[in-house]
Amino acid sequence: MTIRKLLVGSILAATVGAALPAAARTNVDLYFNYAPPPPVAPVEVVPVPRPGWVWVPGFYEWRGRHHVWVGGHWVHERPGHYYAPSRWVERDGRWGYYGGGWHRDSDHDGVPDRADIAPYNPYVR
Repeated sequence: MTIRKLLVGSILAATVGAALPAAARTNVDLYFNYAPPPPVAPVEVVPVPRPGWVWVPGFYEWRGRHHVWVGGHWVHERPGHYYAPSRWVERDGRWGYYGGGWHRDSDHDGVPDRADIAPYNPYVR
């Protein structure tokens, strides 16, 4: 009976341990063989700036089996961060979609902290 418990416990531990790295990934890369359509409006009218808010320009997003236009909208400002809008990038004839989001920029120089040589020094660029 003890050997059986050890065997079942070992199999369970190996299964759980093998599943954890796959579950830890949070981002998903999407690649397509065709480009998104041209923007709905050639020039999107940006409203007057609002204090405490950041304007996110319109973009195409992949939903289900087709591109869907998401119009520009306001998002709450996050101090110490900047917003990188969603974008489509072509590489070797394939199109990759990169969703927009906030990136940390401690010194407000426009360079994300992960790529900044001196991320906490506003005088070094």
